[in-house]
Amino acid sequence: MIGIYRETIKSIPVLTVVDSRKKEEPLPVFTYFHGFTSAKEHNLPQAYLLAQQGYRVILPDSMYHGERDEEMSSQELNFKFWEIVYQNLKELQDIKDDLDVNGLIDKRRFGVGGTSMGGITTAAAMTMYPWIHAATVMMGSPKPTAFAEKLIHDIAKTGIVLPISQEQLDELFESLNAIDLSKQPEKLAGRPIFFWHGDADPVVPFEHSYDFYNDTIPMYKNPENIKFLREVGRDHKVSRFAVLEMVNWLDLVL
Repeated sequence: MIGIYRETIKSIPVLTVVDSRKKEEPLPVFTYFHGFTSAKEHNLPQAYLLAQQGYRVILPDSMYHGERDEEMSSQELNFKFWEIVYQNLKELQDIKDDLDVNGLIDKRRFGVGGTSMGGITTAAAMTMYPWIHAATVMMGSPKPTAFAEKLIHDIAKTGIVLPISQEQLDELFESLNAIDLSKQPEKLAGRPIFFWHGDADPVVPFEHSYDFYNDTIPMYKNPENIKFLREVGRDHKVSRFAVLEMVNWLDLVL
């Protein structure tokens, strides 16, 4: 029986989804980050399917989301976007460390994935953590610097005055360069990575992941370890088809 357990890992509210008979055993782990304005519960379908395949799935609530909601206005939350991504990256290490201490990771098999903001987090994490065994980026961008520039441009078009100075923007872009996978694809080091993106996505540019994939696949000695799944006409919503393909792919590589 697949169990869903509401837990806290180092002050992070999470759902752990796992075969209840194996909850205390070391298992391959997959941590999945939700999207902007979403919450951990929204990714239970992915988690259930992965748990059926033998994974321990960790679904965390990002800062200011889900159980950590602070009732900000949408505009206030928008300006917290990159702060949330950076906090996700820190907390991913916290989650991994806690599972390590408790002996719950099987043979260092630790994967990471996410939707939209969670996919952006996932791609960035690949620049930081060589212990990530496999990653799935669902309609996220491996180009955070370019995505930040797009977001700022979109805000400017609305007439909203940015509450940060040009100097602060320059500092943001410089910090994002450090976690920009497109600027350091060698950090993938042949590790398995999966991209899914709808080509009619109006929120996160389809070209960011598609162009990155095409530029990066020649670097792979085992091209089956990097996969891009394009869904024609799909907007900013992960389809059941995408979830099933992600789960099937992970079962081959993690």
